[in-house]
Amino acid sequence: MHFSLLSVHTASSGGVWALGCLWGAALLSTHTHLHPCTHYEADRGEISPKAPGSTVRPDLQTLYQRLLLAEELGGQVSRDLSSLLEELRNTSRAANISHPISSTATTSDSIPTEKIRQKTDHSGQQTFVQPNIYLYMPHLRQHPDSLLPNVVLGQGRRGVSLVLGIPTVKREKQNYLVSTLRSLLYGLTTLQQQDLLIIVFVAETDSDYVGSIAESIRKNFSREVQSGLLEVISPSQYYYPDFSGLRETFGDSKDRVKWRTKQNLDYSFLMLYAQDKGTYYVQLEDDVVAKAGYFNAMKTFANQQQQWLYLEFSQLGFIGKMFQSRDLPMIAEFFLMFHRDKPIDWLLDHILWVKVCNPEKDAKDCNKQKAQLRHRYKPSLFQHVGLHSSLSGKLQQLKDKDFGQQSLFQAHSNPAAELSSSLKHYQQHSLERAYRGQDFFWALTPSHGDYILFNFTQPIHISRYLFRSGNIETSGDKFTNTTVEVLPSNASARDRLATGSSSSYKAPDEHFITIGAFENGVAEGEIEEALQPISALRLVVHSDADVWALLSEIHIAV
Repeated sequence: MHFSLLSVHTASSGGVWALGCLWGAALLSTHTHLHPCTHYEADRGEISPKAPGSTVRPDLQTLYQRLLLAEELGGQVSRDLSSLLEELRNTSRAANISHPISSTATTSDSIPTEKIRQKTDHSGQQTFVQPNIYLYMPHLRQHPDSLLPNVVLGQGRRGVSLVLGIPTVKREKQNYLVSTLRSLLYGLTTLQQQDLLIIVFVAETDSDYVGSIAESIRKNFSREVQSGLLEVISPSQYYYPDFSGLRETFGDSKDRVKWRTKQNLDYSFLMLYAQDKGTYYVQLEDDVVAKAGYFNAMKTFANQQQQWLYLEFSQLGFIGKMFQSRDLPMIAEFFLMFHRDKPIDWLLDHILWVKVCNPEKDAKDCNKQKAQLRHRYKPSLFQHVGLHSSLSGKLQQLKDKDFGQQSLFQAHSNPAAELSSSLKHYQQHSLERAYRGQDFFWALTPSHGDYILFNFTQPIHISRYLFRSGNIETSGDKFTNTTVEVLPSNASARDRLATGSSSSYKAPDEHFITIGAFENGVAEGEIEEALQPISALRLVVHSDADVWALLSEIHIAV
């Protein structure tokens, strides 16, 4: 915005004089000693003031300086207006969050990238950046809270290495979620549990169903929920669009098109929620089992890679795909952009094509380029086990051939002992075979008073003991309310420790002393020298169980 000197040199007309008067009124009157509406005329290359009836001519240099000042002030006004316009745009963006935007909006300028508040169980509020989601899901404009996740269970854990995302939906028949979670949690060390976050996304708007899933997880995994290892979230009731108008493509039925479209939206929501939780994000499903040691295997493999978009830890569909969390916003936006058009695994492949494939070259070159951004880990770490798909009526007998065989027990060399138990074992899974490292011990439902006794052929010094119940496939069959007790061969030491006022040991009868108990399916510890040598060790059940019990690891270290 500038006042042109040319206007003064041609200012013989009243219109230009009027323009000069307006600028003078706005800019010159407060910065010069002359009246802003003095009339000027050009004559022979000079510029002179001419008030009505006056013939006085001012100095040309003075006028020139005044006009330069006017231009400078005009530039300042322009900058001030630009700043004001930016403030108005920011105000408009904030209003788009708290008030719905009209669905008739047609320009992309009216739909900026939004910052959406994220509900938590804490007093504070967190934010995560959404893509231009209103472009792809315009119905969300009608409900300002449609993008706020409902955090049903969670402690707001962040800064972990691995985040596992598991969407789950209503199934007409069997639900595999609890078994999947048990498989993922089985065998994790304390440090691994602290470096992991598992997010269960209940992709339903039925609050009763969401509540039932949350309660089941709280009941089965109370420790993991309390520590923040497990979270349960669900979407707003307004998140999903009307699926009735979807176009049938690729020969899929209307139900299948709806199913795959909703699946795309579920994955996108989960990715956007998880984007700031950890370093790597792994996409899973609610009907898988994990191979023992998967945590270290994935973390080590990821840290060894240089350039990649995603890593594959299973060859099936979208199972076991790992992404860098910083890439999740871009990936989710691509899925949202085409969520009506193709299945999720096809869209993922298309991202690679867009990034690296040259349309002027052949498919062989394209596949070679895509392989640079996609790396496969073998053997597979996750196996699909669900028979009944979340798509009604569909049976899904997919198996990953690279998964291999699961190790269902851990063998150790144990000291010689006579074994006995009140528990009845199932088929060939006997206590003797488990103690020799040939199998796992699998017993029918324990009752109060049941026991397992290891009576050593001669008293021995035991440095450590470890009893692990459940295994990767039957992780729910654990010992609960069960103690570990020892029989010292030295009677005087036994009596002194069991009856001392400051003793931490308990004597359940006149012989055995309690030294530990099963916690979350595992009993382990050391035996103090004061109790050595040990004549016998036993496990004692103190309440009736609801499920069978399985010992996958027995280790008595001498």
